Amino acid sequence: MAETTKTPVIILGLGAMGQALAATFLKAGVPTTVWNRTPGKDAELLAAGAATAATVTEAIGADGPIIAVLLDHASVHATLDPVAARLAGRQLINLTSTAPGDARELAAWAAGHDCGYLDGGIMAVPPMIGRPGASILYSGSRTVFDTHRETLELLAAAEYFGEDAGFASTYDFALLATMYAMFGGFLHGAAMMRSVGVPAAEFGRRAAAWVGAMAQSLPHQGAVIDTAAYTDRVQSIAFHKAALDAINRASRDANVTLDFVAPLKNLLDRQVADGRGALGFERTFEELI
Repeated sequence: MAETTKTPVIILGLGAMGQALAATFLKAGVPTTVWNRTPGKDAELLAAGAATAATVTEAIGADGPIIAVLLDHASVHATLDPVAARLAGRQLINLTSTAPGDARELAAWAAGHDCGYLDGGIMAVPPMIGRPGASILYSGSRTVFDTHRETLELLAAAEYFGEDAGFASTYDFALLATMYAMFGGFLHGAAMMRSVGVPAAEFGRRAAAWVGAMAQSLPHQGAVIDTAAYTDRVQSIAFHKAALDAINRASRDANVTLDFVAPLKNLLDRQVADGRGALGFERTFEELI
């Protein structure tokens, strides 16, 4: 076998994302050691050239950064606490979906064990890994990021946001909140359209074009929020309240629950009741903080 100069990696966790990361590394010729709590998920990776470890101790005995892609914050501790004494001098890259406060706690925990810590938020679904459009946001140890940036960019575009280990996950979760609100709106709309016989796939094609067009206004809305220029409006809160009132009535007529749209209606109702109905829609931001 030809020698490789690529930095080896260790992947802890072989869920869908962990498998995608490992497969991408292997395809790029990166020596990859894998471990998963539940056995049997490594067959394809072994066939592609991965080394498997029966225990976490065995896994972290391999060379390279330790990349955790586990279920949650508790899983990271459950996996690494028993081997914490072996982490001195090592580097941990946590790609588990971890809340900002938990990322900061892990950074402090790692520092207490003389282990470099980098936190990452994956802005991609597993099939996107290694392909254009995928990105991973990082914060924490600049040394860990700079040392392994070339390797990390095999997975996705890598962007570093500074030493605050919780920054990347804040960005990650803020973007996910935007995504989930969009998905929720789509589900609500699809439920409404079913009442008049339109398949969800057909509605999805039209919704994709509409949402894409509306998304172009987000930078402008952000600028309005940053300057609090809520009197410079296109359409007022009162205008949008009337629209949400009508959407609620239409939803009830279609026998669709209001779980997704009611919270926004409540925010608009509250502002109108407080005498802010003439301000721009972006002022709703102030109700959230």
